[in-house]
Amino acid sequence: MNIKRDGTLPIRTIIADDHPLVLLAMENLMSGFPNIEIVGRATDSSELFAEAQRVKCELIVMDLYMPGGAYGDGVDMVRQFRERHPDVVIVVLTMETAADALQKVIGLGVGAVISKRDRIDLIHVAIITALARECYVGPAIRALLADATLSRRIDYVRQVLSRRELEVLTHYASGRGVTEIALRLGRSVKTISAQKCTAMRKLSLQSDAELFRFAVEHGLVPDDQLDAARSLA
Repeated sequence: MNIKRDGTLPIRTIIADDHPLVLLAMENLMSGFPNIEIVGRATDSSELFAEAQRVKCELIVMDLYMPGGAYGDGVDMVRQFRERHPDVVIVVLTMETAADALQKVIGLGVGAVISKRDRIDLIHVAIITALARECYVGPAIRALLADATLSRRIDYVRQVLSRRELEVLTHYASGRGVTEIALRLGRSVKTISAQKCTAMRKLSLQSDAELFRFAVEHGLVPDDQLDAARSLA
């Protein structure tokens, strides 16, 4: 075992990616990281599991999808590896954009999930955070998950409210009064007021402040009116 000049043992690391050029780029990059020693390389799940059995390691930096191996790839591969090597820290590098798959990977207790679209220097940040036993999620992955969450929230509102109730709620949350909404939509003030009250009742909202807060959190307010809506909430 090599020992660094400061007396610490290096973090023994296996890297895995099914693209040889990517694997080479990972090795070149990570060889420059302090306290990291590359002790194994793999291009599919069979090689990954074999390397982890052959040599003791503390860290795996792997692609999420490496077809052709005996242990599959994707979420199932990560699950099997976690079961066999629960103490090894896993950093996942991926091009995956499906929020459900990414959430499943995070839910398996990996140390980090980072997109290959993120800045390359964030790989080091992800590794350091993961080794500290904290979960790191890269900015591109965070954005994907946030968009998916917002989409689900909007779908929920559309399921609960009628089209006209949603229309009234959106206008009201954007800062327009009942009278202005009535003029815009060509309905009576009484009708608009009733639709607003019905929408609030369906969503269990007790006050205008709760309505504004709900609208902001569920993406019902246009971006250029967010500041005004937040001040009301």
